[in-house]
Amino acid sequence: MHSDLIGKIEKARRYAEEPERIKFSDLKVHFNGGNSEHEIELKDGHWTCSCAFSHTWGTCAHIMAMQRILTPMLTKEALRAATELHLNDEPVAV
Repeated sequence: MHSDLIGKIEKARRYAEEPERIKFSDLKVHFNGGNSEHEIELKDGHWTCSCAFSHTWGTCAHIMAMQRILTPMLTKEALRAATELHLNDEPVAV
């Protein structure tokens, strides 16, 4: 194996241990939920999900799970997006 490639492999290992180096701007995933598959999208710091719940509330378990999984790799906007619900006009952090 060439020493150049060995160096790149070592660098990739270091990068993989530092997920905060990565920031997603756009992302589309298929999420296998409890009842069906949903399409989740992150675009310009805003989340959408194909499930009915997110259309009403602006967030859902699928989006919140993705935020938890990707926390070190999301922009501040993407972390804030859909993390505050409004019940009776009072914000409730989730």
